[in-house]
Amino acid sequence: MPPVDAHLTSWPELEQRQPCQALLLGNGASRALWKPFGYFSLFEQAQKVRHKGLGVSDQALFKALASELFEPLLSTLNTTVRANAALAINSTAPLNRYYSIKESLIHAIRSVHIPWPLLPSANLSAINQALKAYRSVYTSNYDLLVPWAVRQAPEGFAALFDEEGFFDVRRTHAEGTRVLHLHGGLHLLKLPDGSTRQRSAENGELLDGFAVNIPGEVPLFINEERSEHKLRAIRSSDYLSWGLGQLASEREGLCLFGQHLDSTDQHLLDAIRQARPAHLCIAIRPLSEASIINQKQHFLQRFGDMHETSLHFFDASSHPLGAPDLAVEVPADFARRR
Repeated sequence: MPPVDAHLTSWPELEQRQPCQALLLGNGASRALWKPFGYFSLFEQAQKVRHKGLGVSDQALFKALASELFEPLLSTLNTTVRANAALAINSTAPLNRYYSIKESLIHAIRSVHIPWPLLPSANLSAINQALKAYRSVYTSNYDLLVPWAVRQAPEGFAALFDEEGFFDVRRTHAEGTRVLHLHGGLHLLKLPDGSTRQRSAENGELLDGFAVNIPGEVPLFINEERSEHKLRAIRSSDYLSWGLGQLASEREGLCLFGQHLDSTDQHLLDAIRQARPAHLCIAIRPLSEASIINQKQHFLQRFGDMHETSLHFFDASSHPLGAPDLAVEVPADFARRR
């Protein structure tokens, strides 16, 4: 590998030379606005929350399924409850575990998620405008920053869900910027048949109300764990499998922002490698010269053999989604009052 320097192009300059039709967001994009989004594992977070954390019986279920993913476990419990009811078997135990695990999940998310009242409208408007610059926006984040921003001014975004809130693959050619949540989101619900519904609650209620749903529906998002487990869960959802397929079809310029593509997201890396876009524009946060070089080497190792694809690195803070004034200060008592 040739020597790597610490030079980073500014986004406005790079965008003129190498325009990107698609954007792939990762956790770094959320952390740029709200630092508590930097938690490592939602499963670990759910064990540490002060109130309603995962109990011994709850953790035993995760261990039995050899997974730390919430959505497949909650779906399994729902199936068990329905099967027991059909066979006239008492469903108290699996139903209690379902509600216990779901409550722990809710508390874990609320312990790190930015509250709606703390998010300035101007920040959402800025994100909204930045997203509209792309034909397709892919995000592996399941927090509510992107859904909140889209709802701020929905004109110009493609409607991928029907009037009742259900995903319909026949509507995927709608006009406007497409926003695809590759790992689901707190605003999405999975039905027993694998179909997907988008909740229509008001912005502020999306976080407070995602616990409320019709029996049989579970929150649809894939939390941190091994890539092969994520991929298995993605394949069980019509919406998620379609979204990953769309990423694997991106042949033109693709911008990566806040996306590290480590081993837990190998399935996303594989999709990009299958697509072989004409060029990749990769955001690097310039913490130090050594950090810039390390990050460049990381991506060169992952994409260096894709000779048809040119790699370009730019300063993340020069992109509208990385602007320093988007960052929201975390109140000193945030962790305590959650």
